[in-house]
Amino acid sequence: MNDIFKIDTNKQSTKEKKKLSPPQILAIGFISVIFVGAFLLTLSIATVDGKGLPFIDALFTATSAVCVTGLIVVDTGSVFSVFGQIIILFLIQIGGLGFMTFATFFAILLGKKINLQERMLLQEAYNQSSLEGIVRLAKYIFMGSFLIEGIGFVILAVRWSFDFNLGKALYYALFHTISAFNNAGFDLFGNSLMRFQNDFVTNLTVMALIVIGGIGFTVILDLYPKRGKRLSLHSWIVIRTTGLLIAIGAILFFLLEFNNPDTLGSLGYQGKILASMFQSVTPRTAGFNTLNLSALNDTTVLLLIVLMFIGASPGSTGGGVKTTTFMTILLSVFSMFRNKYQVTIHGRSIPREVIQKAVAIMTLAIMWIILVTGLLTITESANFMTLLFETVSAFGTVGLTLGVTPSLSLIGKILIILTMFIGRVGLLTIAFSIGKVNNPGNQAKYPESKIMVG
Repeated sequence: MNDIFKIDTNKQSTKEKKKLSPPQILAIGFISVIFVGAFLLTLSIATVDGKGLPFIDALFTATSAVCVTGLIVVDTGSVFSVFGQIIILFLIQIGGLGFMTFATFFAILLGKKINLQERMLLQEAYNQSSLEGIVRLAKYIFMGSFLIEGIGFVILAVRWSFDFNLGKALYYALFHTISAFNNAGFDLFGNSLMRFQNDFVTNLTVMALIVIGGIGFTVILDLYPKRGKRLSLHSWIVIRTTGLLIAIGAILFFLLEFNNPDTLGSLGYQGKILASMFQSVTPRTAGFNTLNLSALNDTTVLLLIVLMFIGASPGSTGGGVKTTTFMTILLSVFSMFRNKYQVTIHGRSIPREVIQKAVAIMTLAIMWIILVTGLLTITESANFMTLLFETVSAFGTVGLTLGVTPSLSLIGKILIILTMFIGRVGLLTIAFSIGKVNNPGNQAKYPESKIMVG
């Protein structure tokens, strides 16, 4: 009897070991969507010439779409047929909102009950600290996203109906609205949005979609007015950090490129301000541009690299290390300078585990970028700054490039594919999907011993 009990216990233990964790399921889910998209893009119907894309280019494009990056090895508007472009559009939408959002919404429509494991997946996908209200959040994200995209679509469709016939205006508006809100950066014009450099309606609409998509779904819901409701500390930090980065980025870009004849130099004051604002917003993981980036000064390129590295906010359609991670590290440094034990902001202290997580994210991000950039300097012929820009753009799921993407070698494409995937899914999610999570042995407390640092 005891032997039977032991066997049953061992079987149960084996099943538990084989059970995939939420980070593993999320990583596998993204990989599955990418490979399905890559297969569809290799079909003859997906390209204008009827030959389909080579698999590595299809994989690169599908990864870029699902990871809402926007880096391309072939021109989206001229190489892909309408079928191929629609596949890319679906991949962008799924990648931006997350496949679990779609699965949950359709499950709710079919009357299916969302079990505990599915709720835990949603919690991991949205980077939430609690399971409470997670299904309701998924429903709000799905409906709210399409509402915001609908408004953007109408504005762009009306504006572009003056430049194109109605059918083309509607299609272009739909594609670029979804691309902008999901911070993807894919375009059908061949030169991003450079033709709309002085167009206030197009610029402001796209910027608004990028910012709304990049601040995070929880912040959007938190901003919804309710009587007696206070803004959470997370939303308070995200909104102020986002606004500060956009303002500082725009001012610095304006000053650095003011006299550059190939960028802002030929524009009037209104054009300079508009272009500076746009180029400060778009590195926050969107990937559109209204100026020739290859003509930027080196200092400006460095500025964009910093903005791309920081990226958007947690639980959004964007990538990067995230605004809250950046601010947590910054506040931690300030607290050390002021000899304060606690890291505080707005009358609240930030938990120690949050600070440790922020340090881990920042450290892993820097290490990965150094590794990939170093490898690219061996495999590619471009200069260091260009390759660093490309790597950070891929990691931040931004999609801006200085022109090196189409000429990447096979190894270079694979490295950028991996970087886009890691940037979208998240370094910690990848780490947790590989290693052991919540191991009780990790909670043991050891005697402290000081070491010298600095």
